[in-house]
Amino acid sequence: MSKRRDGLTAKERMAIPRAKMPEQDAQARASNFEEVPLGLTPEQAMEESKRCLECRKQPCVHGCPVGVQIPEFLDLVGQGKFVEAARLIKETNILPAVTGRVCPQEDQCEGDCTLFKKYGGVSIGALERFVADYERNNSIVEIPPKPKPSGKKVAVIGSGPSGLTVAGDLILEGHEVTMFEALHEAGGVLVYGIPEFRLPKEIVKAEVNYLAKQGVDIQLHKVVGMSIAMNELLEEYDSVYIGVGAGLPTFMRIKGEELNGVFSANEYLTRANLMKGYLFPEYDSPLPPGKHTCVIGGGNVAMDAARVARRLGGESTIVYRRAREQLPARGEEVHHAEEEGIDFQLLTNPVRIIGQDGKVVGMECIRMELGEPDDSGRRRPIPIEGSNFEIECDQVVISIGAGPNPLLIQTMPDLEINRWGYIEVDKNNRTNIEKVWAGGDIVTGAATVILAMGAGRIAARSIQAYLTGQPQPGTEEQQEEAS
Repeated sequence: MSKRRDGLTAKERMAIPRAKMPEQDAQARASNFEEVPLGLTPEQAMEESKRCLECRKQPCVHGCPVGVQIPEFLDLVGQGKFVEAARLIKETNILPAVTGRVCPQEDQCEGDCTLFKKYGGVSIGALERFVADYERNNSIVEIPPKPKPSGKKVAVIGSGPSGLTVAGDLILEGHEVTMFEALHEAGGVLVYGIPEFRLPKEIVKAEVNYLAKQGVDIQLHKVVGMSIAMNELLEEYDSVYIGVGAGLPTFMRIKGEELNGVFSANEYLTRANLMKGYLFPEYDSPLPPGKHTCVIGGGNVAMDAARVARRLGGESTIVYRRAREQLPARGEEVHHAEEEGIDFQLLTNPVRIIGQDGKVVGMECIRMELGEPDDSGRRRPIPIEGSNFEIECDQVVISIGAGPNPLLIQTMPDLEINRWGYIEVDKNNRTNIEKVWAGGDIVTGAATVILAMGAGRIAARSIQAYLTGQPQPGTEEQQEEAS
């Protein structure tokens, strides 16, 4: 077998056990909002990186929506060149400290790793997090030199993962980039949707500040469609990117949803995260702790809400209409929730929320069984007649998905949208309106941070071609020019 720079053969690499990141004790963390995983040590990181086989076809890279040069950055980690590794990642991923924490690597880069099935994939996410943290914690983050100004102006609507990616890519091309954010902090779902114990907000601020130091003008409290008209942006800017996400809550339309104590997951997590409700009364954003909170849904957002409720001191129950193996949440999030004492009522569906004096006092549910597969390929849950029962609770958080906020779209009558209200785009994320691109959840519906970033990268390449008068990526003209 051939040997690499460190002299290890493939067989020796496969014999290295997968690194296990240390975590806070489950009982202790169930009552605090400090980060759960504690990060790898430098020794762990260097050893884990040596598990990479440097496959010729690089399946891990193909599995990454933003195309991080994974084998190359792992090789740098193995040499102890942590800062160089971080800077290499940032060539394609401007948010490595974020994606290293919340990206579902098991379904993407790690899931495509040659070692995955038999040995467990290389811990790419943990290593990405490690090098980004190392660079930030040692205050050696390097701001790229300013390129020559292009004279072009780009507006980015929304400061979530896709908007941040577009801004980060295009500021490096010399364009003047202005980002408009409706809320009082930039970061989108990274600041309002993901709890502190999964993604500390100081990390999001550091990543946003990195863009600001590069020259991105971040304007807060700016609601495009209300305080600023889209037509104004189209007149002032050479291109506009829409990355406003999909944060309009979906409800079940069952009796009792109007009661005090019923929250959408969006409102509940926004109160907790962006408005610091978990620190009340230090922050004047009340998030009344429930004695028993029921969270309806089985995705990552539902896990976040249930774990927040648990940390606020009450009991917490997940109510999900399908079976455990059909939970859409990451296995890691489900595992953490169970460790923290979250109760799971599976194959269970609410039929009404029970109230007394206008407040939640319980929820009536019905047991379900699995029938034939539905359009999603999963077996359809079917109610079991006569299996109704009640759960005592004083809070209900509904986490069954979210849709597109129509506020901006309603001000653009010519914009093509699909029957679900999401923006229609081509393969380069261009809309049907000249100078306007869109990406992320406002196009795909609720998805992952890294997929939104991937959409931003596609749009940024297309915008760059448009602004410089080059053929669009993937067109016959571009292919002819390249040849």
